[in-house]
Amino acid sequence: MVEFQATRCTAFMGTKAIASGDVRDVALKAKAAIDRYKWAQVLIFDDITSALVEVDFRGSAADVLKRIDNQAASATQASEPPDGETRRPGRPKLGVVGREVTLMPRHWDWLASQPGGASVALRKLVEQARRANQGTDRKRRAQESAYRFLSAMAGNEPGFEEALRSLFAGKRKRFDRIVKPWPIDVREHAKKLAAVAFEGAQG
Repeated sequence: MVEFQATRCTAFMGTKAIASGDVRDVALKAKAAIDRYKWAQVLIFDDITSALVEVDFRGSAADVLKRIDNQAASATQASEPPDGETRRPGRPKLGVVGREVTLMPRHWDWLASQPGGASVALRKLVEQARRANQGTDRKRRAQESAYRFLSAMAGNEPGFEEALRSLFAGKRKRFDRIVKPWPIDVREHAKKLAAVAFEGAQG
């Protein structure tokens, strides 16, 4: 489930996009649609990751918003230090997380010989790799987001599997041709999500 903090999303009722924007606004419009069309199937997608945003639509609109606000407050509290814990003097932890790393002895020897020790050297290597692969990672995230949305909304559309192959092969023209007969809102949202994945593509 996607956390509600700063989440921008889009709601679909069937194949029609009915709302887009802040999660509270989208939830209200989705709630109105569900109340009006009792058997409507509404799905809400995070605009960046295409993860499903789960909203409990029971009760009144005020009830729905209250639950959203409570979940957002709970998520915020979970990220804060426990009550009674004071910040110690010195360098802040900056969100550092200790986890197990398995390396060969020669790797540990090399890391230990670096200025600042193994932890500092590893952080520098990770940052260098992040910068070097920034474009590739951005493209991969766009592909994954478009894949999640397509899998949820277009699995029964003609050419679905070929559209996925075109997405991951970077074939924009073929992708656009395949999705052209699909429901307009599904098609346009999929193209929007896939745009980054096709940056620099030749075909």
